[in-house]
Amino acid sequence: MKLSVIIPVFNERATIAEVLQAVRSSPVADKEIIVVDDCSDDGSRELLQGLRDQFDVLVLQEKNQGKGAAIRSGLRRSSGDVVIIQDADLEYDPGEYERMLQPILKGKADVVYGSRFLGSGAHRVLYFWHMVGNRFLTFLSNMLTNINLTDMETGFKMFKREVIERITIEENRFGIEPEITAKVAKLKVPIYEVPISYYGRTYAEGKKINWQDGLRALYAIFKYNLFR
Repeated sequence: MKLSVIIPVFNERATIAEVLQAVRSSPVADKEIIVVDDCSDDGSRELLQGLRDQFDVLVLQEKNQGKGAAIRSGLRRSSGDVVIIQDADLEYDPGEYERMLQPILKGKADVVYGSRFLGSGAHRVLYFWHMVGNRFLTFLSNMLTNINLTDMETGFKMFKREVIERITIEENRFGIEPEITAKVAKLKVPIYEVPISYYGRTYAEGKKINWQDGLRALYAIFKYNLFR
């Protein structure tokens, strides 16, 4: 079973080379690595062009559009049986791909979410109010989807190709998490969660999500559950 790893990149010069090495070293033999640079202006794009032996496909967006747009571009160029989104900031561990894959390989799941709140693996201690916000958005999403996720906002999501191809991703930024969750829930496919490690970073280290993204996620929960 071939795994497509889509890595959206925006201004991640400090971490992208290490992420690529970790993805290449992950214990999944049959995989393709697709990097989508979302018009970085910190030297990430130039660095990636010098690392072409570290991945299979490089997509250079002509203008900055956001994570959702980068994922759409990556999906169009992917060919694996299973697709996973890998952030370029070292918060999620590529060494855990096999853990994510197990429910799919066993024929149990079509979609797997890596949960930061199921209590397994190392977790960096960071922002209390981010945790509260994540749990609130997950709770609200669960109310409208009628599924019992613990971590809707996780950036570590894996899909069978035939499932993700049935979804049209419309959001360009971090609203993609509740959008994808709402649309997957409507497909009535089996969804599993597995515990994952989480190596969160601070804003000083380059974390990009902000309160405006939280408001957009709130909007997306209602939009894609009630009006689509």
